Amino acid sequence: MQELELLSKVTLYGLLLLFAIFTLILCWFQVNVYKGKAMDNPDGSTDDWHEQKILFGMSFADIVIICPLTFVAIVLVLFNSHWGFLILAMLSFWYVWVNTAFTVTSLRFESPDLTIMWIIAYPFGILIGLLYLIWFILHFDLVF
Repeated sequence: MQELELLSKVTLYGLLLLFAIFTLILCWFQVNVYKGKAMDNPDGSTDDWHEQKILFGMSFADIVIICPLTFVAIVLVLFNSHWGFLILAMLSFWYVWVNTAFTVTSLRFESPDLTIMWIIAYPFGILIGLLYLIWFILHFDLVF
C-alpha cells in the first residue's frame, strides 16, 4: 500500500471504516433477529423469523459468514494482504447484489418514506459496495 497516493489511501481507509460500521450494524440487527426478536425495518416491515422462516437462515448466514468475513478482509487489507483486497471485492459484489434486492423489494412492496434511516439501511450498502469495486478496479495493478 506504500505505492498508493494519499488520496487513494484516505479513500480506502474511509471505505474500510464504512464497511466496519455497516457490518457492525448488520451484525447487531441479525443477532437480534436470530435470537427471535422481531426487528422493525425503516420501511415499516418487520424481520421476524417466526413469521418468515427464511429470515432465520439469512440472519444465521450473515452472523457466521458475511460479518466475520468482512472483518477478516478489513484486517487483511490493513496488513496489506492481497487476499484482503480480493475478499473485500467479492463482499462488495454481495453488498451490491443483496442491498439492491432489498431496496427494490422495499420500494415495491412497502412504499416507504425515504428517510435517512431508510437510505442507510437499504441503498447505502449498494453505494459502499460500488465505491469499493470502483476503487479496486482503479487500483488493481497496485494491489496485485
